[in-house]
Amino acid sequence: MPIVLLVIGVMVLLYIITVYNSLITIRHNVEKAWSNIDVLLKQRNEELPKLIDTCKAYMAHESQTLEKVVQARMGVTQALKSHSAAELSQAESSLLSSIGGLYAVAENYPDLKSNQTFLNLQQRITGLENQIADRREFYNDSVNVNNVRIAQFPDLIVARLFNFQRADLLQFAADELKDVDVSARFNA
Repeated sequence: MPIVLLVIGVMVLLYIITVYNSLITIRHNVEKAWSNIDVLLKQRNEELPKLIDTCKAYMAHESQTLEKVVQARMGVTQALKSHSAAELSQAESSLLSSIGGLYAVAENYPDLKSNQTFLNLQQRITGLENQIADRREFYNDSVNVNNVRIAQFPDLIVARLFNFQRADLLQFAADELKDVDVSARFNA
């Protein structure tokens, strides 16, 4: 009879150890899932303003280059109206110089087009938001597994014995679910 009690005691102890280790793994999965969300939110908060500023800077650079060409072209038109060779020569030099600047931009940065820059920004925003949504779903799944396991009998006995707690699902407030206001950032 003592051997039967010993075997039952060992089986109960093994069961408790197995359930405890399983609950620890689940709890760590919840913590890991939360950390993954935290990393992506920090990445979004650090990366998006930099991407937007890059687009704004490129827009300004591209705009300045094109503005110089337009101004020089207007200078040529006015010089032609004045019939002054000196003014025309100076205006043509200015136009050639500004066109050279435009060609230099195109030559040095052949793939750098404002529409491509904005497309990249849009793709990055979409990518980050999709990753955040995926991580949020993984977190909520991990929380659900945790909460179900610590509420199910007989695992709830071990969970209560070692004070395993329910975790809260990640739910955003309505204002946190709004899209990133990229236009406000561009106008800042």
